[in-house]
Amino acid sequence: MSAADSGRGWAVAALVFNATVWGLSWWPLRQLQAAGLHALWATGAVFLIAVLLLAWREPRALGQVLRSRPLLALLLAAGLTNACFNWAVSIGDVLRVVLLFYLMPLWAVGLGWALLGEKPTARDLLRVLLALGGAVLVLLPEGGAAPDAAPPAALGLPELLGVAGGFGFALNNVLLRREAAATPGARGMAMFLGGLLVGSGLALALGLLGQVPAPPAPWPLPGWLPLALLLALAFSASNMALQHGAARLPASVTAVIMLSEVPIAALSAVALGEQALSPGLLGGGGLILLAALLSIAPTAPAEPAA
Repeated sequence: MSAADSGRGWAVAALVFNATVWGLSWWPLRQLQAAGLHALWATGAVFLIAVLLLAWREPRALGQVLRSRPLLALLLAAGLTNACFNWAVSIGDVLRVVLLFYLMPLWAVGLGWALLGEKPTARDLLRVLLALGGAVLVLLPEGGAAPDAAPPAALGLPELLGVAGGFGFALNNVLLRREAAATPGARGMAMFLGGLLVGSGLALALGLLGQVPAPPAPWPLPGWLPLALLLALAFSASNMALQHGAARLPASVTAVIMLSEVPIAALSAVALGEQALSPGLLGGGGLILLAALLSIAPTAPAEPAA
């Protein structure tokens, strides 16, 4: 295996790890919600811990973020992603939210073209079509529906948050690719600060409007604090893995590899009794995994000219 193939393999593995953490994150977020800690406050608390850990390890990272407009843009994109996704999976149907979140290949291909000059290839479009076809299969009602039947479910707050989070994640990945020259500590600090500031800021604003309850005290222990700490460590590792992979792969490839979160979230929800297994889920998940496998497979080298 060449050094280039080995580097691509590690980048892919890093993205799959990130997708696994995100795919399983709905469960601890719901546990925190059940303990009285709203998902927006949970997002702020988790990323406060992550910011403190990274600041201890990389003390110059905060200053690098504050002096860089591109990193401030990354901060906002990452904050939008985490706040919207975490809130959505804590209150909505896990699979439906994750699938709408992962309509992001549409945004990623367009953003990669607009911001990075990465024109989509026929193979990119095939992967996107396979992924979206899988999403359609999963969302179709079992047994079909009458032509004049109403949609199986209206787009509510969780679904809208899922779409917004997916757009933010696509922009996050494109900005990571564009800012690959920045230090890993600075990129990580930008993403962690985004989760802290956007999550806490929204929680505070909505709390003043009476829409989000104040966070409960973290004592007496164990309370919600140990789980928040474990989630912070998992998100810290996954975000560092994300920036490693996204900085080394095209934005459209990153977007499709990250779709592996869909079957991870779905199967974990099935195992914990939150989701019913169905032929549509299996068929749609298969198409999504096929799209991810196509993004990993190497492109055949061009034939040398005669």
